[in-house]
Amino acid sequence: MNLLITTRGSLLHKKGESFLIKTPEKNTEVPITKVESIWIATAVMLSTDVIKTALEHNIDIVFLDEFGDPMGRVWHPKLGSTTLIRRRQLEVAEDEKGLQLVKEWEVQKTGNQIALLKKLKKTRPGQEVFLEKAIGEISTLRDDALHLSGNINHCRQAILGIEGMASRIYFSAIADILPDEWRFTERSRRPAKDPFNATLNYGYGVLYSIVERACILSGLDPYVGILHTDSYNKKSFVFDFIEGFRMHIDEPVVFLFTKRKMREGHFEPFEGGVGLSKEGKALLMNELNAHFDEEVAYRGKNMKIRNTILAEAHALANQLIRWYD
Repeated sequence: MNLLITTRGSLLHKKGESFLIKTPEKNTEVPITKVESIWIATAVMLSTDVIKTALEHNIDIVFLDEFGDPMGRVWHPKLGSTTLIRRRQLEVAEDEKGLQLVKEWEVQKTGNQIALLKKLKKTRPGQEVFLEKAIGEISTLRDDALHLSGNINHCRQAILGIEGMASRIYFSAIADILPDEWRFTERSRRPAKDPFNATLNYGYGVLYSIVERACILSGLDPYVGILHTDSYNKKSFVFDFIEGFRMHIDEPVVFLFTKRKMREGHFEPFEGGVGLSKEGKALLMNELNAHFDEEVAYRGKNMKIRNTILAEAHALANQLIRWYD
């Protein structure tokens, strides 16, 4: 599980084989063996025993900003890294194999969008027509991406344009199926202009941290992007690799709103926009932890969703090595 701490002034200690979180409201013990990451979203006191134990058990301690994006992490230095994989990342970005990877990610992303819209269509009589229209339009854009050829430098703007159009169609359809009080007009970020976008953005920040962790453990360099261009201090490859996994945030967030689990008290005004309250963050993380612990069929065996992301990163690292052997 990912352990999120949102209560200001919390104390995090080690007690036997558990982490102990002390807050003014209650004390909570979590077995160390169940924790994959510790996410800190507010002012918290950590004991050195906690930090040492986390390092020994390969548990990263991640500091999140108010939007859910990781600001930094504490981790042991023995990461899954080899310079050969990094060299292959640089090579693949310059030839047709880079475009092949990007097209695969785009097909995966749009396929997931289509799958969620189809699932929503089954339970919404009277809304089938506009949902089917959105599905058809996204399918056409996916086909356009598949027909691109050459290398990524020649096709980058075309792919980004296709990705942008598909996302606008997708989120417009999502907005239309939400309860009236939660509908939104467009995607908004830093800050979000509405509760749905505030929740989605925080979830994407959490996913970003999970994907970055998978890249590091598998030896993929987070900074060496293929589709997203390099810029100073930007982890471009994380933005590339995350696309196929966004549905792990989209679906739980959509159902939090359609099943009316979200309440006004889960949000608060924030710097000209809307942010999640402490209670909202806790509700979202409970939902995401439950989702990531679900088992799915993956390459012939059952695996928790959270583990499939790391498995995909390892598979990609191995693929890069094989391509250029």
